[in-house]
Amino acid sequence: MTKNKCWVVKIGSALLTNNGKGIDKDLISEWVEQIVELQSHNIDVVLVSSGSIVEGMKRLGWKDKPSDIHKLQAAAAVGQMGLVQAYEYLFAKHKVQTAQVLLTQDNLLNTKHFENISATLENLLEFGAVPVINENDTVATEEIKFGDNDTLAALVANLLNAERLIILTDQRGVFDDDPRVNKNASLIKEIHFDDEKLERVAGKTGGILGSGGMYSKVMAAKQAAKSKTFSNIAWGREEKVLTRIYQGENIGTLIHC
Repeated sequence: MTKNKCWVVKIGSALLTNNGKGIDKDLISEWVEQIVELQSHNIDVVLVSSGSIVEGMKRLGWKDKPSDIHKLQAAAAVGQMGLVQAYEYLFAKHKVQTAQVLLTQDNLLNTKHFENISATLENLLEFGAVPVINENDTVATEEIKFGDNDTLAALVANLLNAERLIILTDQRGVFDDDPRVNKNASLIKEIHFDDEKLERVAGKTGGILGSGGMYSKVMAAKQAAKSKTFSNIAWGREEKVLTRIYQGENIGTLIHC
C-alpha cells in the first residue's frame, strides 16, 4: 500500500492501563517516542490499542468488570475518550497527527468496507499520521464477549501487507510451559508459525482485564503469517522495545512466517 515499510503495533489492556489503575501516560509516552523514531526510518506505524473498557471502568468508579454487555459498551464509550486524548496529546508533542479508527472484524470481511478502510489508512499513512485503531465495542457485542484486539491487529496486518506485527503485552513472550506454574519454563525466542508446538504451549486462558491471553496472540501471529508478516510477542515495558526490534534485536518471541 505504501512505499515505506509498515508495522502494526498492538498494545494490550492490562499493560496500557497499568493493570486497571488507569491509562499509563508515562509508558505510552515511551512508545510514542519510539514510534516517532520508527517513522524517521521510513516505517509507517499503525496502532491497535486496547484499553477503552478498562479506562471506562476506572472513570465510572467500577472495581469489578461487569458481565452485562451493555454496561461494558457504556464503559468502552467513556474510556475511549480518555484513550484518544492520551494518544493525541502525546503524539502532538512530537508534531505527529493521530487519527481514531473504530472497526469491527465484520468491517474487514465486507468487501466495500474493506476497500474504504484500505483507502483511508493508505491516505492517513501518506499524510504521516498514526492511525489508532480499536474495536468498535459500542456496536460489536460479539467482540466484547468472544473477541480480542489481537485478531483485529492481525487482520489489519493482512490488510496492509505489513512487514511486522508487534504485540506488546504484560508477558515476556511465549514460554515452553506456563511460567506461573513452572519456574523452570523457558522463553521461546524464535519459532515458525506452523510449528505444532507453538499453539500447544500457548494455552487458551485469558487474563482478568484482557480477553485474549497468549493463545489469541499466537493465533493472531498465525493469521498475520498469511500476508507474510513476521510477529513479535514481547513485554511492553521492555526498555526501547520497538527501537531494539527495529535494530534487529530479538525481543520476546519472534514468530517467523
